[in-house]
Amino acid sequence: MFYDWAEYIMTIGGKKVKVYIHLTELGFCRYKVLDVTLTVKMGDVFEVLENAFLIMGGLTQRIQVDNARIFVTDPSVVNFKWNEQFLQFCGFYGIHPTRSLPGHPWSKGKVERPFQYIEDHFITNNSFDSFEDLYQKLKVFEKEINDKVHSITHKKPSELLAEEKPHFLEMPENRYAGHRGELRKATKDCLIAFGGNRYSVPYLYAGQDVWVRISKGLYVTVQSNAGKIIAAHTLSPDKGRVIINKEHYRGHIQKSDRESFFISAEKMKERFASYENIDKFLEAAKSQRAVNANYNIFMISRLFDDYSDIDCQSCMEECLQYRCFTFAFVKGYIAHRAQMNIPVLSPSRPLHEIGLFYKANVKRSMEEYRI
Repeated sequence: MFYDWAEYIMTIGGKKVKVYIHLTELGFCRYKVLDVTLTVKMGDVFEVLENAFLIMGGLTQRIQVDNARIFVTDPSVVNFKWNEQFLQFCGFYGIHPTRSLPGHPWSKGKVERPFQYIEDHFITNNSFDSFEDLYQKLKVFEKEINDKVHSITHKKPSELLAEEKPHFLEMPENRYAGHRGELRKATKDCLIAFGGNRYSVPYLYAGQDVWVRISKGLYVTVQSNAGKIIAAHTLSPDKGRVIINKEHYRGHIQKSDRESFFISAEKMKERFASYENIDKFLEAAKSQRAVNANYNIFMISRLFDDYSDIDCQSCMEECLQYRCFTFAFVKGYIAHRAQMNIPVLSPSRPLHEIGLFYKANVKRSMEEYRI
């Protein structure tokens, strides 16, 4: 597969903004995955590539990149050296990296030609209401080009993809965790400090260590130690602000708002109907001495909302083994041992509400492409 990005200025929300269009293309079927970010840092590239792997349904044995510092620390022929972080990423997925030599007509042209097509048919004279609008329309354009008959293969890339998939490498169960961001500890008020501001996290993670990073140059994403994205906020351009998602405090309830043990138990029975030990778990939790069963089952039920059925059942088996059914035990177990589950980002505030704040410091002007 080939990977590269190109830099443009585009009109987003009535402002000129620098964006990076990313292209990942399969060499055999010509299937393309497009993405867009406001920055192009190591974390952005890893995130874009991983999303491409998921969309394509796998990855190839080799990836061709250029000589950007993200990939290569020394591009010279004599002292050539790969970027160590990029090698670790490739090693995690089992990919063999190769680079395009400057001016190499076959490898460079194969990637640059699609960018020319993207510029002519998507970017030129186009404007967007928001970053989300740009992203959604880019994915529609991606589908259009993959459903169009290719001039060389004379087939649709979306159809040829099925022929290439059997030759893909097997995807690992989890995503790469080598670039997780910065470690922070959430306060009792469910806040973490990052970039001169404070951002909220779900109530259940108060007092826990979490990982914080910037995604696509636009979002602040927070991950648990298990690699699960637990919060996503639009990055604030100001300092000293407190950015809160009210949903993060839905677990911070008064005693009068709690459900009865019966209601919480019935909800768990309905969700885990296929789990053979659900009745055994609930009965044991109810009969455990010196423990408020109503509180614990209610809080456990709320916590399980954020995790997969497999993770929750594994946790309940652990409770039965150690005869411990407190919310504190369940919270500690599942936060550290649950499998990775990466949902689609859902920012706490839409981008159009705060406006874009990146300066249009660009190398390539759209005027080049205007007639």
